Amino acid sequence: MTTSFTKIGIIGKHTNPEVHSTIASLVSFLQAQGLEIIMEERCAQSMSNLFVKQATREALGALCDLIIVVGGDGSLLDAARAVVDNGVPVVGVNRGRRGFLTDISPQALTQSLEPLLAGKYQEEHRFLLEMELQRDNEVIAQSMALNDVVIYSGDIARMIEFEVIIDKLVVYRQRSDGLITSTPTGSTAYALSGGGPILHPTLNAIALVPMHPPMLTSRPIVVDSKSTIEIHIMPDNLLNPRLSCDGQVHFNALPNDRIIISRKAKELRLLHPTDYDYYHTLRTKLGWSA
Repeated sequence: MTTSFTKIGIIGKHTNPEVHSTIASLVSFLQAQGLEIIMEERCAQSMSNLFVKQATREALGALCDLIIVVGGDGSLLDAARAVVDNGVPVVGVNRGRRGFLTDISPQALTQSLEPLLAGKYQEEHRFLLEMELQRDNEVIAQSMALNDVVIYSGDIARMIEFEVIIDKLVVYRQRSDGLITSTPTGSTAYALSGGGPILHPTLNAIALVPMHPPMLTSRPIVVDSKSTIEIHIMPDNLLNPRLSCDGQVHFNALPNDRIIISRKAKELRLLHPTDYDYYHTLRTKLGWSA
């Protein structure tokens, strides 16, 4: 088989036995094609019987021309943040629950990957958010998110007060449990459970979804993805809020801190089989037309 890719990186949830089983089959298939395999080091160490090269997650982006993620959507979110700056395409094999991003089933592994490796696939570009946590006009933390940046009270049934400013214009001041700032990719994740809209992945838009606001008029809004969003934590808050990127990277904030969110210039290259259908994914995962 002639392939468009020669060096394949593999990232998997190293604590999941089902992931191990799928990776073993994947490695066997790729080796039969004569492809070079480099596995994320924690995964490789947990599957030492495979005898493949290994590298850190961050190094894989520079070493490989394709990354295959085996796991759930959370595994792909983690991998995306690690490799997005290298521009390497990513494809997901689903061993999780939802599978919005990891859309190749383990049962169809060979049938789906053979044409993809030969250059027959759909490619999407998904944008990420960049986040800065500022204190006294200094940046004290930075991260990025493929799904969402969330500010929340960090305490059960306690609200925080914050102000939202978009492109230097005040939008509103609000008391609620927090605010979800979501990409189209993240619109089917936490933002959806908060009552936010589903945004098609091709939209250049960002959704701001309030979390349990006491006022019924506090509704989600959608803004241009080129917008710069600033969340100012009001100085008289009695709580120290928390900040989350993709539910995986967490920071502690303080009253009077500012969170600056903007679109990242580099985009994730996400590959799908040629028969991929976004609306079919929605119907299947959300139980539409059941």
